[in-house]
Amino acid sequence: MIRHKTVLSAVAVLALGFTAACGSGGSGGGSGGAGAHRLAFVQGVAGDAFYITMDCAAQSAAKAAGATLTTQGGQKFDPTMQTPVLQSVVSSRPEAILIAPTDVSAMQKPIEQATQQGIKVVLVDTTLRDPSVAASAIASDNEGGGKAAFDAIKQLAPNGGKVLVVSVQPGVSTTDARAKGFQDAVKADPRYTDLGVQYSMNEPQKAAQIVTAALQKDPDIVGVFATNLFSAEGSATGVRQAGKQDQVKIVGFDAGPDQVKALRDGTVQALVAQQPGKIGEEGIKQALAALNNQPVTAKIQTGFTIVTRDNVDKPEGQSALYKSSC
Repeated sequence: MIRHKTVLSAVAVLALGFTAACGSGGSGGGSGGAGAHRLAFVQGVAGDAFYITMDCAAQSAAKAAGATLTTQGGQKFDPTMQTPVLQSVVSSRPEAILIAPTDVSAMQKPIEQATQQGIKVVLVDTTLRDPSVAASAIASDNEGGGKAAFDAIKQLAPNGGKVLVVSVQPGVSTTDARAKGFQDAVKADPRYTDLGVQYSMNEPQKAAQIVTAALQKDPDIVGVFATNLFSAEGSATGVRQAGKQDQVKIVGFDAGPDQVKALRDGTVQALVAQQPGKIGEEGIKQALAALNNQPVTAKIQTGFTIVTRDNVDKPEGQSALYKSSC
């Protein structure tokens, strides 16, 4: 699980195998019969509610289509861990792979090598420097999500002030786009000052340290945009430790169980929820279309829902929350 921060060796990653457990970081198996299309899903990271939700929907879509789907992911969102996982999957000879690349550059060659063996590739959530290697790329409108996060902060802190972005690491296509959408929106409103982007490397503890240090330097910060689940978790901890819950408004990206708890507790004021289930369903649909020589959509963007304490228990909010298991 991602909550364990131990870095596995390449050998240990390869030894993960294909254990049957939906969304567990092993693999879930569809129930197709003889001759069924064999698909694989390589998650950005195992144990993340976003990818679990995507996997659950992908498993259902594959099963409905009579295909089989196995799922694996590294223990951290890191190309050095994802590469051996992908290589292990490729060696099992699936017909198509859904993959969330953990770096736009570092994963380019490993994914190209998969396609050179005749495997169809569909990019889900994240992308590559050159996505043309894939049959289709499916992701949220991440720049739009970043702008929506700033709109939420404006509602929460309408008098303006300093705002900070806590992101994952440079080179992740989705979070880079979220940060860009947010910063572009900040620059267009002279009431707000952009303090830039700092990177937590997907470690909640580091995100907490970033926010604590930022508040020591700029105690008048009014808003923090955390671009993913773990950045939001750590940012919330940093604000709480500084005793600034009433002053600093946090908008997080993603709606996993920890973020929803923080929302209910009032530490995080709004969440930008993606549609990982829709991404998973479309990923299966496009992979099967490519395998069956049917029309394939090269690029698909999915939307998002802003979840607040006002709507989290209403149907709109409930339907947007991520799953911790299938």
